[in-house]
Amino acid sequence: MELMTKYQYTYFIHPYIVDETKYDKYILKLLRDKKCSYKVFEKEKDLDIYNFFLPNIRSFLFPSFELRGEILKDFNNSKPEEKKRKIVKNTVAYFTYDFAQDIQGKVGTEDGIFFKIEGIEIICFNTGICFFTMKTHLENTNKFTDLLDFNYRFKGINSEFASLKDYENIKIQTDTFNDIKDISEFIHQITGVNAKNKNATNSNTTEDVINSQFYTYSYVCVETSNWSEKSSFSNIENDFLRYANVLPSNYNSDFNKANIEHNLHIIEKLKYVKTTLSNTSSNVICSGIDTYNYTKLPYEYENQYFYLYILSLYKKIFLMKLNNDFRQYDVIVKMRESFTKFTRKIWNKEVTLDDTGALYYKTLNQTLELDELYAEIQNKYEVIYKELNIEKNNNYYSIIVILLIFSLIFNTINIIFLMFWLSR
Repeated sequence: MELMTKYQYTYFIHPYIVDETKYDKYILKLLRDKKCSYKVFEKEKDLDIYNFFLPNIRSFLFPSFELRGEILKDFNNSKPEEKKRKIVKNTVAYFTYDFAQDIQGKVGTEDGIFFKIEGIEIICFNTGICFFTMKTHLENTNKFTDLLDFNYRFKGINSEFASLKDYENIKIQTDTFNDIKDISEFIHQITGVNAKNKNATNSNTTEDVINSQFYTYSYVCVETSNWSEKSSFSNIENDFLRYANVLPSNYNSDFNKANIEHNLHIIEKLKYVKTTLSNTSSNVICSGIDTYNYTKLPYEYENQYFYLYILSLYKKIFLMKLNNDFRQYDVIVKMRESFTKFTRKIWNKEVTLDDTGALYYKTLNQTLELDELYAEIQNKYEVIYKELNIEKNNNYYSIIVILLIFSLIFNTINIIFLMFWLSR
């Protein structure tokens, strides 16, 4: 029996870094873009998000919750320059990119896979770490194989390969974008990162992470006939593993299951829901046997859990960026301030009292190996800072010795002069 979908969507996430010294100018650029709208979170319309996150993390991730009543009215009536001054004081800023209508397109030639872009969001942390996110939804198909092929092909459209050729025969058919290069260029206009040149000019680890293919964040609910008491999950397990690893439908079905699962963390708290996490993806597959799975779950996953995913990616990129800053004393001092602030505000902080949300966040941090990265930075910092202090102290000692020598010479001259004067 062919695997069929009941409902699905996929977010493609592209991290990028804005120079901290130019962050305020970048925010002003977005504010002046007529198609960009600053996103304000409000308690009434975003109550689920408000209740999901604990106060400390909520104030860090969603500072605009504080914009209420007259304060919000004054903010909305402000000019871009004034808005910018207020926004850059916050830890995070959100923008939505508005199109006149949903963007429809097609992947492949002839009878390709039709899709639409349902929304674009830009998330910027005041450290300069930002995320371009794009929500897509397949149209005119409910074949699971189409979802596999779409996610696999689309995740690479912003890579260096897309600038060299039509990657995997991706064709975009829409009035907004003529082809794949238009989407890549659009992303460049928003982020300021050019796929053609980035790999030639940036070679450090952080740039490898932020300039790689899209991170994928996908949800799919399959038909009850494919997964239920009467239809074992083992029947769709191969497709599940392809989906979890963002592999195409024609990937060899005889792959090494143990090796594939080694790179995955799978959460199975609910009977008919499986959440998979890898270094570059977070994917949920569920069965339509439970109405919660295709009514409440898809909403929660693209709201509460989506921002948990963004927070964890931010932590990873922040730590990797910090790990590249061990060069000279003035950078170390600045790094120490950033590292301390990061530790105090979000490191090892509880994010939610929701059991499933807490489990997801914990597993995600394990998957991204954040504890190991944090410990590496902490150890490296302590060693280098100690060496710098020793060197600094040695310099102080050298100066003191020189001063003592000069003092001794000066005192000796004074004594000789005094003896000569007394002998007269």
